[in-house]
Amino acid sequence: MSEMQREVVVRDVTVPATAETVYAIVADLSSWPQFHPWAVHAEVCRRDISGTLVQHWALTDRAAVRTWRARWQFDPAVRRIRFTHETPPAPLRSLEGEWTFDDRPGGTCQVTLRHTMTCLPGERDQVRDLALGIERNTQELLETARDTATRWEELRSLVLSFEDRVFIAGSIHDAYTFLYEAGAWPDRIPHVSRLVLEEPSPGIQFFDMDTKAPDGSTHSTRSVRVCRPHHLIVYKQTVLPALLDAHTGHWSFLETPEGVLASARHTVTIKRSALGLLGDTATVSDARRYLRRALSIHSVRNLNLAKDHAEEPAGV
Repeated sequence: MSEMQREVVVRDVTVPATAETVYAIVADLSSWPQFHPWAVHAEVCRRDISGTLVQHWALTDRAAVRTWRARWQFDPAVRRIRFTHETPPAPLRSLEGEWTFDDRPGGTCQVTLRHTMTCLPGERDQVRDLALGIERNTQELLETARDTATRWEELRSLVLSFEDRVFIAGSIHDAYTFLYEAGAWPDRIPHVSRLVLEEPSPGIQFFDMDTKAPDGSTHSTRSVRVCRPHHLIVYKQTVLPALLDAHTGHWSFLETPEGVLASARHTVTIKRSALGLLGDTATVSDARRYLRRALSIHSVRNLNLAKDHAEEPAGV
């Protein structure tokens, strides 16, 4: 049997924050979609003594998503995170990596991300292009970690996250389907005036949408959604309203003996440079109040429309 060939990609970055802070940011995989442009969703499949198995979804371009599973091992005591892909992309035979975080003088730290991949000798030429892509992705991940850690204190006020809930005395299938069938929203949801939907593969949706805000202004956005029948629809806006740097969230559906508990979660990052859109003297606090009200109005309205849709067949 031919001996496996190894390719290693290593990059590092100096971050003006402590290793403890940056470790915590990177280890919180669920928050990556809020800060990393390509990350869409991370879902824990199971935890056991060998680590945490996570399924990831990430954009590969404007209208494509790839998904993979990786096993993660977190060691906060030595500030090290290791990961191994369950099924590495062809023609790789294995793909694993490691994050390390080392304090440096002056309150900074060095963050290093290493990828190690193996292939058969005859596949090495094919792997080079893949290695270049991993190298670009490595650099982008490090830049996201650095930028997020650098702004961490500021982001505490700029990031707003909240959830609205509605009880539905109907089937989980009907409630989920109403919000899954986004192509029908212009006919079903009053504040949606236009929506162009693409579904390149089952459960992956992209759409361009025009909506009217409670104050009468209109917004054009583009979103990607990961749909997990019939309990979860995760979304991320890739073209945003002018007031936001990021907007992620989900619709979730929990079946109970009495019916369905449906919820809508929003997490937004306020763009400080756009506060003037709310008035010359607008503050971050003003933006938080405005967004909480505006987004919640739409969320609760959509949840109640889903409620009506699901309860009608139930005769409620």
